[in-house]
Amino acid sequence: MASSSSPIGVFDSGLGGLTVMRQIAEALPGEDLVYFGDTARVPYGIKSPPTIIRFAEECCRFLLRLGPKLLVVACNTASAAALPHLQRTLAVPILGVVEPGARAAVAATRNRRVGVIGTEATIRSRAYLDCIRALDPAISLVDRACPLFVPLVEEGREPDDPVVRLVAKEYLRPLIEFGVDTVVLGCTHYPLLKGALRAVLGRAVTIVDSAEETARATAETLDKLGLRRADGALPAYRYFVTDNPVRFASVGSRIMGNIIEQVEGVDLDAMGSSPP
Repeated sequence: MASSSSPIGVFDSGLGGLTVMRQIAEALPGEDLVYFGDTARVPYGIKSPPTIIRFAEECCRFLLRLGPKLLVVACNTASAAALPHLQRTLAVPILGVVEPGARAAVAATRNRRVGVIGTEATIRSRAYLDCIRALDPAISLVDRACPLFVPLVEEGREPDDPVVRLVAKEYLRPLIEFGVDTVVLGCTHYPLLKGALRAVLGRAVTIVDSAEETARATAETLDKLGLRRADGALPAYRYFVTDNPVRFASVGSRIMGNIIEQVEGVDLDAMGSSPP
């Protein structure tokens, strides 16, 4: 049985979920965190729903072997395609990133025009559109798939990179023409490009970062379950990836704001073996 001293598990297809992990670490500084990045199979956004569901379940089951009290699916694509399946199948509380982001967008918009950007799979699922419309049917919505953003982040490109700026201008043009005043970053990689997105959208547009909202939802869920760890505890963080741990540590250290000293590699063929 999980207790307040059990860790929180965080799963993503690659590096992007570290934006969520960092926000959780800041919101809940006493919590142990375990991160799993499926770097061998990133990006998920161009894959079919059945494949995304299979990958997500495999990764979450790996994390379950470490005894988490809560799992956070810090991947919009996996949240959109696999969250209901995971919540039905796995015996642990599981949060996604779609609903927190949708709620924040509804609260933020002033002109009731909201844009959503995400991977091809997330946009195709209509998860954000359905969730926002359920919260406020009067909101007008426009969405856009941005498939190049994830590879750019995984390459370690910065927001001021000319290639990033050029791609952002192309992807965001329909949202600007639609007159949105709020844009949801429907992928946890995208906050790492926020500077470029802000430069294109302008300061009048509110950018909703699902990582920040998911951290708030994580804290609220732990409080409801009575599983928040006592303040003052010294946290421990562990990182697991399915490919290239050295590169993950290098780029991931910039995302987390501190040095990731150890990243443990996981063989996809051995993910069902004994706990690490």
